[in-house]
Amino acid sequence: MDFMQELFAVLQARKTNPSPESYTARLLAAGEDEIVKKIGEEAIEIILAAKGQGDQRVVEETADLLYHLLVLLVARDQTWEAVLNELKRRHR
Repeated sequence: MDFMQELFAVLQARKTNPSPESYTARLLAAGEDEIVKKIGEEAIEIILAAKGQGDQRVVEETADLLYHLLVLLVARDQTWEAVLNELKRRHR
């Protein structure tokens, strides 16, 4: 989980200090509609991967989906810790 927190911090930095070379910064600048569009695309791609493209593709598409979900959290000024806390709350 340390890497997820590290990645989240990088994404937050891209929001605070955007660079034109950064895909994350461009996605954040495009706005929430574009971010949720990408989330939808990645969700569909996971389904397709699971239905016949093999385990490696499932892993790759899961990584893509998680990345875009993290970008949405950053865009909405939410935290990775809030997600973890919600998962912990549900586990009880």
